[in-house]
Amino acid sequence: MTTRKYEQRLRADGAEETRRRILDALSQRLSQAPSEPVNLEVVARMAGVVRPTIYSVFGSRSALFSALGADLFQRGGFQDMLKASAHPDALEALRGGMRGVVRMFAAHRDVLRALYSMAQLDGDAVGGAIQLMEEGRAQGALYRAQRLAEQKALRPDVTVAEAADLLWVLTSFDSFDALYAGRGLSPDKIAERLVTAAERSLCI
Repeated sequence: MTTRKYEQRLRADGAEETRRRILDALSQRLSQAPSEPVNLEVVARMAGVVRPTIYSVFGSRSALFSALGADLFQRGGFQDMLKASAHPDALEALRGGMRGVVRMFAAHRDVLRALYSMAQLDGDAVGGAIQLMEEGRAQGALYRAQRLAEQKALRPDVTVAEAADLLWVLTSFDSFDALYAGRGLSPDKIAERLVTAAERSLCI
């Protein structure tokens, strides 16, 4: 490796390390003070950087929160969820995909709870991050409903749109958290309840 390429690699590694520290600091701050507005000066201090560095790395406050949401899902098993959702059998894909969603929510529950709650108060920043996450979830719900219909696994009295609406509700963070925080169920039990509800309501 040439000296120039080595230096470029070091800079890239350093930039990724800085990005990681900022995301970890933001996640920690949300866990510590979920009811307080996020002060980026505090986040920067926790990450060992100055506030302008956050904007240099992410571009904007909104982009920072969007990056955090994507990071939480990726580290929570997003790729495993996608793999399960791609199972050739639509019913197995439904089960695996819903279990994967529950695992993602459970992996970083406290931070996600703070993000979803803050989205109601800080629509310009946090709200945009949640909207992106929810748009992806809506596409997933529609995809699962369409596959059930294509494989004749959907009840004849249920339309694809109706199935997508119900899956949208069952795979929401609020549905997960109502059973997790409200009922004290484990992630495995929550997945079992939600999958059973979906099958009994939608499938032949």
